Amino acid sequence: MNYFETIKCNDNEIFNVEYHEKRIAKTIGKNFNLREYIYPINNDLLRCKVIYNEDEIIDVSYTPYSTKTIRNFQLIYDDLIEYNFKYQNREYITKLFEKKKNADEIIIIKNNFVTDTSIANIAIYLEDQWFTPKKPLLVGTTRARYLDQILIKEREISVEMLQKAEKIALLNAMIDFKVIDEYTLLV
Repeated sequence: MNYFETIKCNDNEIFNVEYHEKRIAKTIGKNFNLREYIYPINNDLLRCKVIYNEDEIIDVSYTPYSTKTIRNFQLIYDDLIEYNFKYQNREYITKLFEKKKNADEIIIIKNNFVTDTSIANIAIYLEDQWFTPKKPLLVGTTRARYLDQILIKEREISVEMLQKAEKIALLNAMIDFKVIDEYTLLV
């Protein structure tokens, strides 16, 4: 089984590598020093993809990164989805993503609670606080960092709470904590 990490590199800096190393150790029970494998190819904003398995780092690649605008979210209900580790095979999530109609991104609802989007963890701003789902599909590295810094709190988030949220944020290694003030939820 192959897994992967997406790591932000910019101006030859490797961001939050210790959180990626912790997730790898939790995934396969083995430690890798990622700084021994990651050498950014230029000073640009790069998406570094590290593919690994239980035994070794298989590949490290770099692609230029630019953010995309996300304003419309399709709610996708799926009680069977499991994505506990960052598997290289994301076919199931891709099939869910293809169900979206006129949306930029999906929000996956499992057992009537918000989990994640197809590309990021999610947080909502409600009652003057930021909350992230107590049971995400994947425990993301940026999510873990913001929880450690006590900038967000875990909470089960119902669809009703999502609809009442003043704003939402997407969290992943490349965009960090991207607040979206104006958005549409498509049910």
